[in-house]
Amino acid sequence: MPEKNPKAVDDALLRAWPLPMPSDEGDKEERGRLLVIGGSREMPGAVILAATAAMRAGAGKLAIATGGSVAQLVALAIPESRVIGLEETGEGGIATGAASALESMKGRLDAVLIGPGMQDEPAICEFVHALLPMLDGVNVILDAAAMGVVCDARASGRESGFLGRYGAQVLLTPHAGEMAHLSGASKEEVADDPEGMARRMAQRWNATVALKGPVTYLATPDGRVWKHEGGNVGLAASGSGDTLAGIIVGLAARGAPLEQAGAWGVALHARAGDLLAERTGPLGFLTRDLAAEVPKLMHGLRG
Repeated sequence: MPEKNPKAVDDALLRAWPLPMPSDEGDKEERGRLLVIGGSREMPGAVILAATAAMRAGAGKLAIATGGSVAQLVALAIPESRVIGLEETGEGGIATGAASALESMKGRLDAVLIGPGMQDEPAICEFVHALLPMLDGVNVILDAAAMGVVCDARASGRESGFLGRYGAQVLLTPHAGEMAHLSGASKEEVADDPEGMARRMAQRWNATVALKGPVTYLATPDGRVWKHEGGNVGLAASGSGDTLAGIIVGLAARGAPLEQAGAWGVALHARAGDLLAERTGPLGFLTRDLAAEVPKLMHGLRG
């Protein structure tokens, strides 16, 4: 039976729900193999923010796939990563056929993030459709425009349980406006009942849903729900969502189940914003600075 009341994501819950830790002798493979797919000619920074946050969250082995036009720029910005340049559409998206360039990574990934900074939603949807069958057993986070794949499914009449037909475990990270777009509801309907909306969409899509806001609700298809309150207005800025998605996928790469990665990721993101607000004020800190706060917070919560 679905849980009636959501669990509060607070320090007590996090300390009682420790993240997977590698052994002292563990190598980068044990810390998780991660692929971040995103970026575009107009928004190469988004994939840089997400990938940086994933590494700060403790992932061990990073690869980035991005548009060929910005691949060299991204490689210079993230020297820790292998960078794969993908074929682009004329509108700046990733071409559907580019999924074949990632086939060699099949069976060699623990977590994948798709979406930060991507453009051309129709092309992205086709790309995600082509890629998901390759990700059996992988934790997949869909963010930003990549979440549009559920709209594509709704339009084609195949939405019910859509993401459950793949072997990947999927988490989506919409804010209220994105949820309205994805679900077909109005923003007012989402705002009036965010918990209920997160529950319904998690079941409809057969995916974990993190509905972001001042209060974030994290819902799983089987009816479990967590609630996080916290953060500050300084987090409402460009790049904040990319950083959050990166933290979540980094934790998932380490072996955290998606609901744990989501709950911890939301909490770490909010607490990082609070630390920056204390030092610089609630407005004006840069979202690129959030990731550097994560390791100390993460290890402090180990109790």
